[in-house]
Amino acid sequence: MAAMTRETMDKIVNDHFMYETAANLEGVLGTYTNDPEHQVVGGPDGPLRGKPAIRRFYEKLFPALKGERAEPVMRLYGDDFIVDESILIGRVVDGRPFNLPGKSGDAHVRLLHVFQLRDGLIAKERVFFDFAEMSRQLR
Repeated sequence: MAAMTRETMDKIVNDHFMYETAANLEGVLGTYTNDPEHQVVGGPDGPLRGKPAIRRFYEKLFPALKGERAEPVMRLYGDDFIVDESILIGRVVDGRPFNLPGKSGDAHVRLLHVFQLRDGLIAKERVFFDFAEMSRQLR
């Protein structure tokens, strides 16, 4: 099987981020394969497998994070993966999904996403970010 082009890989990841920013749950889920894995490393949910588990994650995340956008920093490519570094900018309404219950405020936090792609969709997503930095920014 031929490797995906950077353009194809960028499109699926950019669409994924766009749907996240718009809090479009069905759009986000449509960017995943039928058997996806998702993990916010160090987050309270641990690794999630399957669209139903990922749906529940986003159902908690979307009301808790408003005005979200990501400023790109750097993107690295492999045959079937992208490593994406960006700065998350948003307003945390409820810190619970970040294991910071009762905290809220504006946040600017560096994110590192590792996306493994298959058949033009996201098969695995790992998200790394500095929970301590987010905690410092929230009240």
